[in-house]
Amino acid sequence: MSLSGTGNFCQPICEDSSHRHPWYPPEIATTDPIARGQLLLRNTLTGKKEPFVPMQARHVRWYTCGPTVYDSSHVGHARTYLSFDIMRRVMTDYFHYNVLYQINTTDIDDKIILRARQNELIRQLELDTSVDFDKLVILAKEALGEAKAKSDLKKEEIATAIEEATQNKDSRAKTEQEGLMEQHLVKRKNLDGDEAKIMELCGSSSSSSANKDARAKLLVAAKSVIAEKLDREKGHLITDHSVFNAHARQYEREFMEDMTALGIREPDVLTRVTEYVPQIIAFVETIIEKGLAYKSNGSVYLSLDSFQAAGHNYRKLNPAGPGGAATSAAEMAEGEGALGGGGTSEKRNPSDFALWKASKPGEPAWESPFGPGRPGWHIECSVVAGDILGERIDIHSGGEDLKFPHHDNELAQSEACFGCNQWVNYFTHTGHLHIQGLKMSKSLKNFITIRQALEHNTARQLRIMFLLQAWDQPMNYSDQTIDDARSKEAAFKSFFREVEALVRDDYLAQEVGWRMADHDHKLADAYLAARQTVHESLLDNFNTKDAMSALLKVINEANTYLRLPQVRPSVLLLRAIATYVTQILKIFGVIDGEDEFGFGSGGGDANATSGGGEQYIETLVTFRESIRNAALDAAKGGDSKAAIQSVLQICDALRDEVLPKVGVRLEDRPTGTMWNLEDPEVMAKELAEKAAKEKEAQISKLEKQLIAREKECEKIKNSMVKPEDMFRTNEFKEWDESGVPTALANGDPVSGGQMKKKKKAIDKQSKAFKDLMEKSGNNPQELLSAAQKEVDGIKEKLSSLSL
Repeated sequence: MSLSGTGNFCQPICEDSSHRHPWYPPEIATTDPIARGQLLLRNTLTGKKEPFVPMQARHVRWYTCGPTVYDSSHVGHARTYLSFDIMRRVMTDYFHYNVLYQINTTDIDDKIILRARQNELIRQLELDTSVDFDKLVILAKEALGEAKAKSDLKKEEIATAIEEATQNKDSRAKTEQEGLMEQHLVKRKNLDGDEAKIMELCGSSSSSSANKDARAKLLVAAKSVIAEKLDREKGHLITDHSVFNAHARQYEREFMEDMTALGIREPDVLTRVTEYVPQIIAFVETIIEKGLAYKSNGSVYLSLDSFQAAGHNYRKLNPAGPGGAATSAAEMAEGEGALGGGGTSEKRNPSDFALWKASKPGEPAWESPFGPGRPGWHIECSVVAGDILGERIDIHSGGEDLKFPHHDNELAQSEACFGCNQWVNYFTHTGHLHIQGLKMSKSLKNFITIRQALEHNTARQLRIMFLLQAWDQPMNYSDQTIDDARSKEAAFKSFFREVEALVRDDYLAQEVGWRMADHDHKLADAYLAARQTVHESLLDNFNTKDAMSALLKVINEANTYLRLPQVRPSVLLLRAIATYVTQILKIFGVIDGEDEFGFGSGGGDANATSGGGEQYIETLVTFRESIRNAALDAAKGGDSKAAIQSVLQICDALRDEVLPKVGVRLEDRPTGTMWNLEDPEVMAKELAEKAAKEKEAQISKLEKQLIAREKECEKIKNSMVKPEDMFRTNEFKEWDESGVPTALANGDPVSGGQMKKKKKAIDKQSKAFKDLMEKSGNNPQELLSAAQKEVDGIKEKLSSLSL
């Protein structure tokens, strides 16, 4: 605990037995927990921030739900695990708690079973030569029809549920079903998109030699609907445990590789469900022995009636009434999983949930006293966390969507087994990550995998993006949020480069005190204020958003200070700011390495040298600057313009093309040229992005020019028509002397109103024709050819840029 002061003094302390003079102790701020140095943590169990108190000393036992490894992880997962990584780093590296951090991998689950079976059936279909292109077309169309029928039925069910909720004035159920309808419409839109691709490929007539390629393309396009059809028909035949195990191991490894790529620290303990089946069986038996669970048709369910009768509470994280009475059908379906086909007939209470599931054909099974089956979804976390961290856990974390039913059911079964009223003291949940207004989700196919995100952004940029958000609130993933992160990263980099250039000089050879009077004091005050704000922000529920704002604010103050006229900067103060900012960014996981300050790759350590290379860089910079200044002076005098321009271009090429390849960044300033060492790969990427933006801007400009020139060509062509010939077409038979049609082709007279309109059009054309003749010197064809040549030239430039 660290205390804060109010700025006032208390009454003096003066002991009679002491020969010391009175001492006035500073007054301690006691207005709120943060002022008293207490860490506040938003606890989902209470719905508000609570002072964080570990059960034992400063030891923190922390469990986080890991992934269900059935597919590639997306940016929504990155949001969750990066947020908890940042919180863990702050907890250990800033507040210096002793943290034991556990993550569990769900490697057997309904989703894994379904995906593994479907992938195996698709693999078998790919190898089945008896199913040629024509047979695959039939299969794809049948599967598509079944998928659409299932979608239509689902829509009707949701619409009926909305209508019933409206009639019953059940706002909660109505909101829930409307959310499901919104998600369903997105899924249907995706299905309609798949249908268009499938039907296009089904309709392609291919020769026998091209059938193999057409078959492969159709199988890719129709994989989703065909896989569901095959699973319904043949899923029960997939019984080999290795199919499910291999699938889970593949995506578990991919997940761990993704976490490493994001710079997320490995957990202190990693567990798997399949390695805990004996312990899970024993855990379930204990709950049965206590009379809080019952067997039914080979499955085991927790009895919520018995559980509450024993004095326990249910739905602590998402309260919804006693006995789970307010648990909706959708919530119960979510709790039982995609393969939960038992319904409510084998339950004593519809809200009872499975601890152990009897395995059906096509599902992996383990022998147990209850019959062959597999663990329920929720039981795994209770068992593995209870085994590693014990019967009292300080922090349990996960995504917002796990609150109910997963985490509430975890609490119930754990408290039933351990005989306690509170298994977890603090529950933390990250907010949803939205994209285009909807939660990022695999089922909605609106997700971006972590690997896709890292193709376009660095791990540092993604981490900064999440640091700039409140970890427990929803956030949008968009170009704007990632661009904001890049902008903040650039601000940090720029500041570190400034300070690096200053500390590189021998500041001891100059005056070392504060030489800018009030400006130095203002900067020092900003530095101290930043440290205070960061500290208070981290105490306040790991508020990295405000902490980052405080760092950026003091950097902005420092930049303003450095731009003062005739600045004589306090190098040590600026170095202290850069070092502190680096320390906090290291704690946040933004910076690795041992440099005193900066992002590394040459930034930060003023005493480091690259084998004496800096003196050569300095010489080269001085030489270049001399040439540049001489050329600029000559340019002012108007001498040898071409040569001067050439010299300047060479200087710019050295800055923009040559030196970046060896990791040297130059920045031309009014006061001189500043240089820094950088990672050549980072600089190459920056240059590539800059070139891409310039190219994009050039293409946009040319496209606008092309539209304008094509309109001009069209205008010239239209104006070239002689006024009197405008309506001399097959539509008419007779015209007057000015070309106005008087009779239609069938001999009927043209109405007066139509003749008036045609006369008006001819008058307008007469003006256009006259203007064209004057503009072209009576040679409109030459003008048209020139305009067309411009159009062709622009198209050629666009073509070359596209290549």
